[in-house]
Amino acid sequence: MNEANWLAQRFEENRGHLRGVAYRMLGSLTEADDAVQEAWLRLSRTEAGNIRNLSGWLTTVVARVCLDMLRSRKSRGEESLEERATDPLTNKPHGADPEQEILLADSVGLALLVILDRLTPAERLAFVLHDVFAVPFEEIATIVERTPEAARQLASRARRRVQGTEIASSAARTEQRAVVDAFLAALRSGDVEGLVSVLDADVLVKVEEGAGRPGTPREIRGARNWARGAVAFSGAARFAQPVLVNGAVGVLFAPHGKLFSVLRFTFESGKIVQAEVIGSPGRLSELELTILQD
Repeated sequence: MNEANWLAQRFEENRGHLRGVAYRMLGSLTEADDAVQEAWLRLSRTEAGNIRNLSGWLTTVVARVCLDMLRSRKSRGEESLEERATDPLTNKPHGADPEQEILLADSVGLALLVILDRLTPAERLAFVLHDVFAVPFEEIATIVERTPEAARQLASRARRRVQGTEIASSAARTEQRAVVDAFLAALRSGDVEGLVSVLDADVLVKVEEGAGRPGTPREIRGARNWARGAVAFSGAARFAQPVLVNGAVGVLFAPHGKLFSVLRFTFESGKIVQAEVIGSPGRLSELELTILQD
């Protein structure tokens, strides 16, 4: 085997890992593949014999490429909430296999992708590399051009934003999670009676303008009324995931990891007594969304 073939084989052995790093950094399968391809181009122009740890070298290169891409995205004001999908059922990423992107987003966690998107590029890199892939802070520091202690602080800030501040008590959160899990199970299966069972008979649902399909009422009153309409969105439920919304259990809809809308609930006696469907960029950006630990 000649050197070029050997190098290509070694790169392919690392491709899955590199793609995982890039996807968590960028939240886009197309961009992740672009970053991995750039790493290959840089490797092919490098004296590979001088690289002691090829996997570590490639991880560093992909991380740097992703950091540059994130900074460029921020400077252009791209990937903002205003550019989110208009309909989670029809949204498809350009240049990528939609089903493959969905599977990858599910494996990472829709909620995590949404929350990572709210971090600064340096915070996102530090959190992903250290907390997900166990890269030492000394190596992260060289990528973000800061001291190891500063890199540690970046990851710590990111971790606090990902985990959030617990507001609801553990018992209340457990009860809320059970209700929301039952709600999502019924929604995904189109089970009207299952939805009715977790809703207060007089539940009030407020739908923000732009958060639903055209013609959706701004207010819906009554469990059965909402349940009948909600099952029409059973296909979109695959993009839904429980998440803490300002400390209480709610649901986010994030096609391919891009935030589309949030369901914010009010609970009473083990039932949902009020729901708010939030979809405007301004409102979404104000919400504290944090990972719901299993």
